[in-house]
Amino acid sequence: MNARFKFIFVFIIFISLTVWGQENNSSNDVSGNLPVSPSWIDRHSKIQADSIAPDQTGMRDISSFQLSKEMSPGWNVGNSLDAIGGETAWGNPKITQRLIDSIKAAGFKCVRIPVAWSKFIDDSTFTIDPSWLDRVEEVVNSVLNDDMYAIINEHWDGGWQQPTYKQQDYVNKRLAAMWEQIAVRFRDYDDHLLFAGTNEIMVTNNYNPPTKEYYTVQNGFNQVFVNTVRSTGGRNYYRFLLVQGFNTNIDNTINYFVMPNDVVQNKLMVEVHYYDPYNFTINASSSITQWGKNATDPKKTETWANESYADNQFNKMKTKYIDKGIGVILGEYGTMARLNLGSDALNKEYAGYRLYYMQYVTGSMARHGLVPVYWDNGGTGDHGMGIFNRSTGAKAYPDIVNAIITAVDTIQTDVKKDDGILKPTNFLLQQNFPNPFNPTTTISFSLQSRTMVKLKIFDVMGNEVVAIVSGELSPGTYTKQWNAENFSSGIYFYQLQAGANTETRKMILLK
Repeated sequence: MNARFKFIFVFIIFISLTVWGQENNSSNDVSGNLPVSPSWIDRHSKIQADSIAPDQTGMRDISSFQLSKEMSPGWNVGNSLDAIGGETAWGNPKITQRLIDSIKAAGFKCVRIPVAWSKFIDDSTFTIDPSWLDRVEEVVNSVLNDDMYAIINEHWDGGWQQPTYKQQDYVNKRLAAMWEQIAVRFRDYDDHLLFAGTNEIMVTNNYNPPTKEYYTVQNGFNQVFVNTVRSTGGRNYYRFLLVQGFNTNIDNTINYFVMPNDVVQNKLMVEVHYYDPYNFTINASSSITQWGKNATDPKKTETWANESYADNQFNKMKTKYIDKGIGVILGEYGTMARLNLGSDALNKEYAGYRLYYMQYVTGSMARHGLVPVYWDNGGTGDHGMGIFNRSTGAKAYPDIVNAIITAVDTIQTDVKKDDGILKPTNFLLQQNFPNPFNPTTTISFSLQSRTMVKLKIFDVMGNEVVAIVSGELSPGTYTKQWNAENFSSGIYFYQLQAGANTETRKMILLK
């Protein structure tokens, strides 16, 4: 291709991108806010030098929500490639294929790979060291080799992405330069690789709701990211991209996020994070060690972020985005281990509430259509959030791993979108929660059609101990409780018969 023809070709693509984005702004903006038009974008948006024609090979023509259904649950390989001093600077060993194989074997469907790039960048040109791109690509390939989805991002990276008017031009220029290089390096990968533009953007140490300046500039970062990736062409023109609300906070996202303009439809996902209540999940110095409806000590719990709060938060994302066909990635959540609370009994008590939290919150995310992606920082000791041994790949907390996998596996994942309502398309019996329990547990199930239903409890000898449901039910999802106050500790089975379908699951009563 001669130079003159290449210039004309690139110019035509640029004009097409710009016009299409302007024409389709109203259809993509589901936030209810005014479209964002940062001045830097107007002055500097352009097709990058390394741009090729769009290529849809390997990029399926499905919505971001349809893709998201294949990604749940997910796992973060945190505090590794995002360590600002280098991969092993924060105490974790190098990521290996053995570790990733273990994540796959456990049942996870995607791996979020947080990345900090600045240690390997020329500060004057923002050029990324090719050897660091090589290393990131090695980790990406280890995930894709196991037929999982991979997400790479620009992580905290020292906090240079300050969403202020003063820093706006600098951050946009640096963000565009970095994402051009990253996008070009990974341009030939199919849609099992996703890009996430940023992570938890906020003014350092300011956790208040954002000012108009802060959220406008942060929305602009999302637009620069989308523009830059699309401009490299090839498969990147059709790649699924993750964009974030302010500080990836759910309420900030609902209130201030503006969906970026895009040259293709239905290829953007929204990313949020969830660590509520902070004093229970990740505050190492907190005395809050109980969570949820089974908490027994008011001094050890915070009731504001209980089960119903979690359900409400995730339902906000479902209503705002998922019901419109837009995938939502819950990119980070989890609870730390607490192993030194003063006695084995206290440690065990906290472990039980931690397990219940993971069961309930993961299940609620999945029920509302979000993709839960657990934050694993590698540390498996006191105050660590690691659930796998990074050196061997062994499960450090198999009960937590199993709780995540089970919570997702037992939630309806084969759903169809009809008039904005997610409806079950098959017979489903979910794992009870909490499990183990004392003395009350909840059993949920879904029906495709109207049918006769029997839900019964059996002891370990196969004797029926109680019938919870017996009668004809309409299509839908049902939740039933069993109070086992008058029963002894042990293993029990609950069985659902719905027409010709029968399914049985195990549960444990611990008193």
